[in-house]
Amino acid sequence: MARPFRFGVNMTTACGGAEWRDRCGRAEELGYDVILVPDHLGMVAPFPALAAAAEATERARLGTFVLNAAFWNPALLAREIATVDALSGGRLELGIGAGYVREEHERAGLAFLPPGERVDLLGRTVAEVDRLLGDAAHVPRPVQRPMPPLLIGGNGDRVLRLAAERAAITAFTGARHTAEGLRALTAGELAERVAAYRGFEAGRPAPAELNLLLQFVAVTRDRRAAVRELLPRVRLGEDEALELPLLAVGTVRQIADQLRAQRERYGFTYLTVLDPCMETFGPVIEELRGG
Repeated sequence: MARPFRFGVNMTTACGGAEWRDRCGRAEELGYDVILVPDHLGMVAPFPALAAAAEATERARLGTFVLNAAFWNPALLAREIATVDALSGGRLELGIGAGYVREEHERAGLAFLPPGERVDLLGRTVAEVDRLLGDAAHVPRPVQRPMPPLLIGGNGDRVLRLAAERAAITAFTGARHTAEGLRALTAGELAERVAAYRGFEAGRPAPAELNLLLQFVAVTRDRRAAVRELLPRVRLGEDEALELPLLAVGTVRQIADQLRAQRERYGFTYLTVLDPCMETFGPVIEELRGG
């Protein structure tokens, strides 16, 4: 039986306290299961924002999507995780990745390590946080024991292998870094990445939940017109763009059918949208849950 869908919204837009609480409450009203905060300079700090989101909501879970391992000392990170999990009554989900924006590292005065070394650092950070929070003597204590569910995001072999070994949730990046910048993965390329992950997770006692960030959502009857403006960004032709798993474009029914098909093909059941698309995607959530 297929795993049921879960829906998250990544709150990328900074705003003041009252507006932040209103937006988080609205996300819960629309049916989002998880309110997420990224970890980029120029956006809100993740843990204070999630603590505020917890006060504004009742059932929604709260997640980082995703922390940059280079920004965090493991001991200080463990304290943040345990505090927010306790303040939220055990609703936190911890998302973390290797980091990829050179300019942010430079602004923070941090070395931008080569890719392999960034993955090494990610692995060490995850292991140390797990050790610290697994210690019964650790103060503060998270509600979820030994620690909140772990999400690891990426698409390279080493990150996917680490996710298969340690994470409850694996988030796939629908783009690849090239010399010219980010390039969207085609449907076939993403299928290859999922297949690689499936090989790494063989032998797990239970399969992980698989996440995909939908970069763009448009409810429209003219799919081609909607994707045409995106072609310079995705660096693909129109037909290939229409097949991209990270674009959800069409009528509400068409988008829902697309996401059901992607659940069947790839296993994606946890779907995240960016907050500018939060309202647009609301009717799709209702459709996928049976109206």
